[in-house]
Amino acid sequence: TASILSPEKIVLLPEIKAGCPLADMAPAEKVKNKIKELPEAVVVSYVNSSATVKSLSDYCCTSANAVQIARSIPAEKEILFLPDMNLADFTAKKSKRKIIPWPGFCPTHHLLTRDDVIKAKELHPQALLLVHPECRPKVCNLADYIGSTRGIIEFASNNLVKEYIIGTELGIFHPLKKNNPNEHFFPASENMICQNMKLITLEKVLHSLKKLEPQVIVPDDIRKKSLKALNRMIEIG
Repeated sequence: TASILSPEKIVLLPEIKAGCPLADMAPAEKVKNKIKELPEAVVVSYVNSSATVKSLSDYCCTSANAVQIARSIPAEKEILFLPDMNLADFTAKKSKRKIIPWPGFCPTHHLLTRDDVIKAKELHPQALLLVHPECRPKVCNLADYIGSTRGIIEFASNNLVKEYIIGTELGIFHPLKKNNPNEHFFPASENMICQNMKLITLEKVLHSLKKLEPQVIVPDDIRKKSLKALNRMIEIG
């Protein structure tokens, strides 16, 4: 996405193997075939999708603005939402739009179960449950707040409650504790670790900055098509 929006800038990926399993669940050819089956549907792709899939889309969205994007689309239109079925479910409920979900999911968030949450609530009965919308619907149904990574951090920073159970990738705990040193944060599950993200280390970042490689370069034809969907998202908010 950074390379699509700023082709004149150098965009680096310190570890070429650090891809997104969620994005891999929506191969471009399968998406093309689905679009042919649903020629009247509006295609909304999460930013966690490939550049080629973005180029096939009418709109892009983030977890923070997915509901806003869906609401901007006429109510009579069907929306093909990809690649995350859990975010699609959350967006459909909040936007009241007819959404056809792509059967993909974030492996890290999908690990979290309703039983995990119930156990965490039993251990910390005074804590509020904050989860990411990539979590399963049964998990989201138990949440006190559902939002993006930034949304979760802002919620905790602007609330008087002192204890929180967090249902998203464990990397969020560093900014949560840094911003809120007097509050207590507990993982809904200790297993919510994205192994792909952890492939990028400080050593690899330093090496990448020194060598200015590997660079992310999106072919110009795909970039221009993808840019339309991204710009529509940015215009809406």
